[in-house]
Amino acid sequence: MRIEHDLKLGFKDVLIRPKRSTLKSRAEVKLERSYTFLHSQLQWSGVPIIAANMDTVGTFAMAEALAKHDMLCALHKHYSLQEWQDWLKQAGENIYQRIMVSTGTSDNDMEKLKAVLSIAPQLQFICIDVANGYAESFVDFVSRVREAYPQMTIIAGNVVTGEMVEELLLAGADVVKVGIGPGSVCTTRVKTGVGYPQLSAVIECADAAHGLGGRIISDGGCICPGDVSKAFGAGSDFVMLGGMLAGHDESGGQLVEREGLQYKLFYGMSSSTAMSKHVGGVAEYRSSEGKTVEVPYRGVVEETLRDILGGVRSTCTYVGAAELRELTKRTTFIRVQEQENRTFS
Repeated sequence: MRIEHDLKLGFKDVLIRPKRSTLKSRAEVKLERSYTFLHSQLQWSGVPIIAANMDTVGTFAMAEALAKHDMLCALHKHYSLQEWQDWLKQAGENIYQRIMVSTGTSDNDMEKLKAVLSIAPQLQFICIDVANGYAESFVDFVSRVREAYPQMTIIAGNVVTGEMVEELLLAGADVVKVGIGPGSVCTTRVKTGVGYPQLSAVIECADAAHGLGGRIISDGGCICPGDVSKAFGAGSDFVMLGGMLAGHDESGGQLVEREGLQYKLFYGMSSSTAMSKHVGGVAEYRSSEGKTVEVPYRGVVEETLRDILGGVRSTCTYVGAAELRELTKRTTFIRVQEQENRTFS
């Protein structure tokens, strides 16, 4: 046992210091990024914000909404092959650069992945998603998928430390997903005592990934557009959102009514709700590491997307970044004890 005394920070612990800017308008800011991925060598351009692969967020409808803004959606892994076929017939050829097919690491997951890719060989992204990316078996699975699909861009996670980012990149991942416990419906930190403050995780993991030519996704912990900007400022190449995109028409989740107000169910994929729905319940050897909440119904997601993109553009104007790719170099974080005046919250 040992204790690390270095201070680790989350998004709530910092603000971004403003800097002199020559930009006259938010409209001048370019949010598109272009990447060539480490192993697949595929080129991608777009706005690097991703809807999380939760069945209450990462839906076909959400993918279509985000694609209009050149953003990405990691589709949840519980769609049937027939649902994939039916949707792709009407979605159009341009959708393939905007979606990720998600998979776990079981034998059944591998068979499902093969089946989806066989009916949609145009797919470009595979998102290998587990709660604990530190298992040796997970690294082996990433290597197997890389060997089977050398031409595809592989996302793997989740981890929060630089050495594991490097191991996954060397095993065949192009992009590593960073985050353990920061999500709004994740209870991993409470149930296990394990985790890492998200801002520090992003800073350290970005440094490790970029040294090898890889990329990272900041996954979890964003509750407002300012947090999305902080994740980009900390060095993340992509930002994945769950709770910020929940509660909309395009989100999954049951619509319920309480005292004349409408809500949609939103739950973590390790929650008892999700496991009861998809795998017959919580196995006796484990506990639920997610919660189920009712999110106020928010209508179509378009206005939320505009709010997020507008917030990030505004951040860039405050620090003089004409393009999103300049934001990290223009970012200085200052430690704070308050984020906002809550008088009328």
